[in-house]
Amino acid sequence: MVVGAGVSGLGAIKICLEEGLEPFCFEESNDIGGLWRYETERGRPSVYKSVISNTSKEMMAYSDYPFPDHFPNYLHNSKIMEYLHMYVKHFHHLKHIRFLSKVCSVRKHSDFSFTGQWDVVVQAEGKQESYVFDGIMVCSGLFTNPFMPLQKFPGIMRFKGQYIHSWEYKSPEKFQGKKIIVIGIGNSAIDLAIELSHVAAQVFLSTRSGAWIWNRVWDSGMPMDTVLFTRFNSLDCSLPGSSVHGILQARVLEWGAITFSVSYLRRMLIIVSFIMFLWAILFLNLEEGN
Repeated sequence: MVVGAGVSGLGAIKICLEEGLEPFCFEESNDIGGLWRYETERGRPSVYKSVISNTSKEMMAYSDYPFPDHFPNYLHNSKIMEYLHMYVKHFHHLKHIRFLSKVCSVRKHSDFSFTGQWDVVVQAEGKQESYVFDGIMVCSGLFTNPFMPLQKFPGIMRFKGQYIHSWEYKSPEKFQGKKIIVIGIGNSAIDLAIELSHVAAQVFLSTRSGAWIWNRVWDSGMPMDTVLFTRFNSLDCSLPGSSVHGILQARVLEWGAITFSVSYLRRMLIIVSFIMFLWAILFLNLEEGN
């Protein structure tokens, strides 16, 4: 059984089919996509209307089904939904998904220690049905429920204005002319602060610590993540004097070319020296073996 027909749930269905399993996917809403499907209904988790992915299509795509070439590198949520519908249609997933079906409970079967099976209760069309499954894949996502630690804000209960979680935010219209503070500096906080600044009287951004902020696009129009997230850079980041850190600092702070070049060469020298050291140890071990 697969719980949820979002990005992870759809991938789970395909993996089950490839392994010769028979997947049953239960989705509480009436469509696929999970959080990526924009919903105006209050109380239902979804992206806000303006969301554009912070991950490029090259890094975000299913490995066996790339995005169409004509899609932009960074996608509006409507384009991601279009892609997911194409994916489901291509691999014939719809017949394995039961919409408007809420998983109410999952418990170990009475002989779980022998069979490993699970008892599942699902509510659909106003009635509950019981099932027994050999395995459960929970793909309901990390952001289904908002986290609001109000106890950490003394006096919040005496506050006369409105406070909401970004989970509830849909569009900026109702904040016209308001004075707003956005708490946090994550992706959603930055998105909302920028969008609200176009309609609000004033917007403050409150954060405990700073953050590096740069464009999604790198040199020559390349997506930033395809340039930075490589095996070499992953190794480099684990070594002292990482050149990747130097590149990012130089890019964000717009250092001069000479300063950047010296910093980059120094870090590359450290990496090359380290690799030569490893080769020397390997060579000595081979010599001793002979």
